[in-house]
Amino acid sequence: MKLQQLRFVWEVARNDLNVSATAEKLYTSQPGISKQIGLLESELGVQLFARKGKHLTEVTLAGKAIIEAAGRVLAEVENIRRISSEFTDNQRGSLSIATTHTQARYALPPIIKQFIKKYPQVALHMHQGTPMQISELAAKRTVDFAIATEALELFGDLVMLPCYRWNRSIIAPLGHPVLERQPLTLEAVAEYPIVTYVFGFTGRSQLDQAFNEQGLEPQVVFTAVDADVIKTYVKLGLGIGIIASMAYDSRVDQELQALDASHLFEPSITKIGFRRGMTLRGYMYDFMNLFAPHLTRDRVDDALRADSRSTLDAMFSDIALPVH
Repeated sequence: MKLQQLRFVWEVARNDLNVSATAEKLYTSQPGISKQIGLLESELGVQLFARKGKHLTEVTLAGKAIIEAAGRVLAEVENIRRISSEFTDNQRGSLSIATTHTQARYALPPIIKQFIKKYPQVALHMHQGTPMQISELAAKRTVDFAIATEALELFGDLVMLPCYRWNRSIIAPLGHPVLERQPLTLEAVAEYPIVTYVFGFTGRSQLDQAFNEQGLEPQVVFTAVDADVIKTYVKLGLGIGIIASMAYDSRVDQELQALDASHLFEPSITKIGFRRGMTLRGYMYDFMNLFAPHLTRDRVDDALRADSRSTLDAMFSDIALPVH
C-alpha cells in the first residue's frame, strides 16, 4: 500500500468519481490513476468503487470506510509537513479560507491586507459559497478555515470559535416613507415589499424568526446572496432592503439611506472554524487573532482541548465579542 494510492482514491471520491478531472488536478495521467486504484483493490481484496465498463459509478460500502480512513492518514501526513515547515520556514506556506460573500466583501478585506503585509510569502486562497458548500469544503480538507454565521449545525466536525456580533439595517431609497417611521417597528417593515438575503445566508434565520414571533408575514419579493445585488434592486424601487449593517456605506451608497434595525432582530455571531486535529501553523494563529483579537494562541489551544461543544461555548461565554 502506497501513500500515492491513498491520495488517488481520496481525490477520485472528492471529484465525483471523475478520474479525468482527478488526473488533471494531480498533474498525472488517467490510466496511471486507474492502474494504482486497481493495484490497491487487489492488495486489499475488496472493490473500492463499483464500475460500469471503464467508468466508476459509485463508492462501495467497503470503499466508503477505507476512503474515510485514507482521509485521516492524508490529514496526518499534511500535519507532519506543517510541523516540519513551522520549524524550517514559518514565514512561507498557504492559507485557504471558505466563507460567504458578505464576509469576503465587507469583513475580511482589512484583515487580508494586514495579513499579507505581515506574511507576504503565504499564498492566500478564498472560496465563496453557501454555508453547506463551506462546510463541505472544510470537511473534505479543501480549505483550512471556514467562516460562517448561518447553519452552524453543518459544522459539527469543526472547532468553531466566536469572532464578532453583528446586526442588520433597513435600507431604502432617499425619500421612501419607511424612513419616516419612528420609532421603526417590525409591523412598519412588514408593510413594504422586502429585498433581502436568500434563506440560509447572512443571518437570514434570525430575520425570519423575528417576524414569526410577532405573527407577521414579510413580503419578501426578491432574494440574493450578495448585499451589493440587494442594494442594486432596492435602488430600482423593488422594495426596502434588509442587509448586514456592515454592508452599508453612506459614502458609496449615496442613493440609499439606512435605519439601524438592531432593536428588531437578535444579533448574529460569526464564527471561524477548522478541523479538530489539524496542526495550526504560526501564521494561522495570527490570522485568527487579526480577525478576532480575543482569539489568542493560548485561547485557541484551550479550545482545541475542549471535550464538548458545551465546554467550548462556556469558555467564551464571558467574553464581550466586538460588534461590526
